[in-house]
Amino acid sequence: MLVLSRKKGESIMISDKIEIIILETEGDIVKVGVKAPKNVEIHRKEIYLAIQESNKEASNDRNALLQKLAGWEDR
Repeated sequence: MLVLSRKKGESIMISDKIEIIILETEGDIVKVGVKAPKNVEIHRKEIYLAIQESNKEASNDRNALLQKLAGWEDR
């Protein structure tokens, strides 16, 4: 893991298209701005993990349905 220190108004670049800007610090809270192309999805980690879990469940449901349909065709 790369660890960087930044002050308010300073930035971090990820490749040449994503910029992370420190907007404000207040105690333990840091407000961060992200400039990125519109096609780049940006989520808080807990939201990202919830999306991944939802996608996994949907995939499992789809696979179960396909198995049921395949069994139905064997009749």
